Amino acid sequence: MRGSIAQWMELSGFIPVAHETAQAALDAIGADFPGVVLTDVRMPGMDGLQLLAALMQRDRELPVILITGHGDVPMAVEAMRAGAWDFLEKPFSPERLTDLVRRAAETRRLVLENRNLRRERADAAALIGQIAGESPAIRRLREDVLDCAASDANVMIYGETGTGKTLIARVLHGCSPRAAGPFVSINCAALAEDSPPAALLARLDEAAGGTLFLDEVSALPPALQPHLAEVLADRAGPEAPRIIGATPDTPQELTAEGRLRKEIFYRLAGIEIFVPPLRARGEDILTLFDLFAQRAATEHDVPTPALGADDAAALLQFPWPGNVRQLRNLAERAVLRAKRGPIVIAELLDPVLPPRAEAVTAEPRPLKEHVEAFERMLIRNALRRHRGSIAEVMAELALPRRTLNEKMARYAISRSDFI
Repeated sequence: MRGSIAQWMELSGFIPVAHETAQAALDAIGADFPGVVLTDVRMPGMDGLQLLAALMQRDRELPVILITGHGDVPMAVEAMRAGAWDFLEKPFSPERLTDLVRRAAETRRLVLENRNLRRERADAAALIGQIAGESPAIRRLREDVLDCAASDANVMIYGETGTGKTLIARVLHGCSPRAAGPFVSINCAALAEDSPPAALLARLDEAAGGTLFLDEVSALPPALQPHLAEVLADRAGPEAPRIIGATPDTPQELTAEGRLRKEIFYRLAGIEIFVPPLRARGEDILTLFDLFAQRAATEHDVPTPALGADDAAALLQFPWPGNVRQLRNLAERAVLRAKRGPIVIAELLDPVLPPRAEAVTAEPRPLKEHVEAFERMLIRNALRRHRGSIAEVMAELALPRRTLNEKMARYAISRSDFI
């Protein structure tokens, strides 16, 4: 019987895999098994109902079709309530079997497609979450990245040094249909004027089917630019890599100063993404400092330093010429310094500023924004210290429950993030 059914399934266009026992079938079937299970009910050892129960524990959406004798129909109906997809009563026509398996297989295909979509969305959400912050500029940036990820066009990312252009490129790749392909990065500023073109072309070949990231693309040596222009003009199709360029220059500076050949610029700038400087991101400065300080504290196995009002004001008013990279370095220094006692952020910011700092000024913000940013930071830190215990946060901050709830709602703070 098993042999004849397998032969009929093969003639019907399926790929049958036959097993002598239910246990052998169970051992071979995983949670995402891409097919249908067809089983008799009465078998030695583990019977069909026991197999059904074991499969339903593994995957409730796996189609299991039972083959029953005439006297087993009431039992088969109960089995359907337990999760069986359908049943066939002996004797049955081969055509009826084919039709039933074909419909079950189509159902299974749709189930697996939906699962993959959910996983892809979850993966994309995790990746896009790496672009931390809730300022309007960062929310727009996340939306831009998700929109661009769905396209296969080349991308140019603009942003000052230290704003996170490499992170944006990696998120773009990870959220795109090319995510399974390679992500190959080239620091164009590190290439020598006499670098052989073959080295550049080899990296392009490495990125086939994936993404090639050209960091500091405006610093690509002039001698190599004609070769890149030729490659961009000739390569097309799904195996050709998507090219993402990044530069600290503005589009006007790139084209006006002639630092990048126009044919390269126009081929890379199919889509443009602008990463805001840290000084334009408002209270994200406190959010990011908190995030970086937590990571550093975990790495060095020390408590996360608590910030006071003066510390928060110093962070918000600093111009951040080195952007997110500078903030990350400051957070790690604060964590290390805190091992010796209380810290003062203003003192850590006091050393000589990097070049061009005098030309960068923090954008003025109303007092209300400073107050709200500080409140948000205090509430988040208290929730973290007390692992989401609302009662303990109320006691520490001397706030009634209703006021705390209102502030958490206003600042989009979720208790579940701290439990």
